[in-house]
Amino acid sequence: MDDATVRLEGQVGEPNPTAGGGGNGAARPRRTGWRRLLPTWRMATGSVLTVLLVVIGGFFVGYTLVSIPDPNAAAVAQNNVYLYADGRTEITRDGAVNRQNVPLSEVARTAQYAVLSAEDRDFYHESAVSPKAMVRAAWNTATGKGRQSGSTITQQYVKNYYLDQNRTASRKIKEFFIAIKLDRNESKDQILEGYLNTSYYGRNAYGIQAASQAYFGKDAATLTTAEGAYLATLLNAPSEYDLAAHPENTAVAERRWNYVLDGMVKEGWLTASERGATAFPSVRKPKPTASKAGQRGYLIEAVNRYLTDHRIVDADALRSGGYRIVTTIQKPKEDALVKAARDNVWRRLGTTRADSYVRAGGVSIDPATGDVVALYGGIDYTKQYVSSATNATYQPGSTFKPVILASAVQHDARTLDGETITPGTVYDGDSERPVRGPDGPVGYAPENEDGRSYGPVTVTEAMDKSVNSVFAQMAQDVGTREVIDTARDLGLPDDVEVPRTPAMALGAFGASPLDLARVYATLANHGREVPYSLVLKVSKGGDTLGLPSRDPVQSVPRQAADTTTAVLRSVVESPGATAVAAQNSGWPSAAKTGTAEGDKAAWFAGYTPKLATVVAVLGLNPDNGHQESLYGALGLPRVNGGGPPGDVWAQYTADALRGVAQQDFDLEPQSGVSTAEPASPDPTDTPTTEPTPSTTPPTVPATAPTPTTPATTPPPTTPTTRPPATTTEPGPTPTTPPPTRTPPPTGGTTGGSGVDTGAPQ
Repeated sequence: MDDATVRLEGQVGEPNPTAGGGGNGAARPRRTGWRRLLPTWRMATGSVLTVLLVVIGGFFVGYTLVSIPDPNAAAVAQNNVYLYADGRTEITRDGAVNRQNVPLSEVARTAQYAVLSAEDRDFYHESAVSPKAMVRAAWNTATGKGRQSGSTITQQYVKNYYLDQNRTASRKIKEFFIAIKLDRNESKDQILEGYLNTSYYGRNAYGIQAASQAYFGKDAATLTTAEGAYLATLLNAPSEYDLAAHPENTAVAERRWNYVLDGMVKEGWLTASERGATAFPSVRKPKPTASKAGQRGYLIEAVNRYLTDHRIVDADALRSGGYRIVTTIQKPKEDALVKAARDNVWRRLGTTRADSYVRAGGVSIDPATGDVVALYGGIDYTKQYVSSATNATYQPGSTFKPVILASAVQHDARTLDGETITPGTVYDGDSERPVRGPDGPVGYAPENEDGRSYGPVTVTEAMDKSVNSVFAQMAQDVGTREVIDTARDLGLPDDVEVPRTPAMALGAFGASPLDLARVYATLANHGREVPYSLVLKVSKGGDTLGLPSRDPVQSVPRQAADTTTAVLRSVVESPGATAVAAQNSGWPSAAKTGTAEGDKAAWFAGYTPKLATVVAVLGLNPDNGHQESLYGALGLPRVNGGGPPGDVWAQYTADALRGVAQQDFDLEPQSGVSTAEPASPDPTDTPTTEPTPSTTPPTVPATAPTPTTPATTPPPTTPTTRPPATTTEPGPTPTTPPPTRTPPPTGGTTGGSGVDTGAPQ
């Protein structure tokens, strides 16, 4: 045997360390048959470890790459809710999404528990993603207890707030990771609050506050256990479980409702006795969605403008919604103003072209508080969207005359011959009498209504008859700058451009009923101006916003305001005066009428000790927006302030103050001015509309007082300019209303000390 053979035989007898069996030399048997198909333990362990590594790696990659996004636009969209002054009665809502977010503290605790019972009973004890919840949801669906998504409340909130409702794999993956991150960044209470505010409950109600209002007409804070459980039931199937729309689903809805309550008992959130005493709630019928029809649109527009003008809320924030706005509007008074306009304007409409021009507006303010308690913008916002309550393009006419008198008393003004101006001062009331300054005529000679001349007339009588020539001269005597200052003191806004000429006496500028109501409210409050307001409270998300300070200010001396009031009382009570319609209110009243040039507007502005109200009937061409004459409208040859506007004022004031203890004016006027009620004619002889003036001058009694020098001295020259003769109080108005305030017209030179250049404007 050779050496090679010996080596081979020796190798065959040696143990193979790679064959298994350890060092005893036994070889591992080869696997045969079906066992060859099974993986070895090494292969199984390796595969599991590989999968785990991939899953863990994928989790960390996903957690890193998926961030919490910004909320989607639909989830943050809310509407604004506008309420009457009682803070409970809703005026309307605006915005495409019916949602009002509320903090968790403003949701009834039992309603919170009901939602948890319905959707995620382990919410406060589990992580953001719960396999247990998925199994429970599948079981409940299989056993007929209602469909459930298997997602936790956190996942549902993520879907509602950050993502969308698309059922795609990518959305579910994002939802998974965002939920985990959110659970680390926000508390459970914050997540539950967000879920309650973003969930849909049917009836276009997003969030539990909107749902509470939609189904039960109350705030979420006052929900009962039964009501809260019903809203929780709706989350499962909002449309199907709305029993007002689907009464055939009553049995199914009640079964789900019982499931919610039983879960509350099981979790210790409700006792068995409380559960037994809980009855299925009565669900209110759906209400039509409040729109901008009627007065709603006018009120929203006025309130929103107040909020933005006073920098309480900026326009962008207001458009984003979510504000709960308690207005100053008192529903009984608002209803009274609407009814008065309907009875005295709209029911008088005829079929003439002039009737198609008729518009009406009014504003009423509580003088003691400055609150706008009623605002009437027109027949219907959806038909006439320009609010006649805030339209500042029409001339207020003679309603501005009281401001001139108040300014005369405030500044202790004197006539050209040095006589202190009082209600008893005598002026020349002739029509087209040139206005005179220290250096002679100023180039303005206003015509009285219908060209009527009154001769020597006291200031009180001139106010009764609305004598243009007297107050144009008085404006010159006082000083037009001083008059404008008084107007601002009384509350006339700075953007009302009053001309610095005697033409101001005719109200030859643009102003709105709201503008004038502020002025008359200050007169009613003895010269103490309380800044007006349309808002009592503004809140969002449980936080209350600050409102402007509104401390009363004695902006005009009481004597000046009360003297003016005493004279305006005569306009109401004296026989043949222009504001006798106010007597029909049954209250002591002070008022003044006004008519714009061309009969394009008729005004009635007045007040009682409790209420200051301005009403205007305007002429507006609906086709082109031009101001139009009202001659022949409402069945009248001429619409005067003492006609339909005065009737609206009187009816509204009587209704608005019904049940209020009547109170007389407490006046402290100039020395020698009577505060007693003027003698009134027999009520049966008292006209209820402004009388048609005669063109025949009245007979001046032999004992008439001697007029002051500027009223009797004939002018050495004829005036250089004057308005054309009209049948109403003159004052230039553009044919079409400008988009902003009417600019001051030409009307002579500026009165006063002569510092102003006096150039025509």
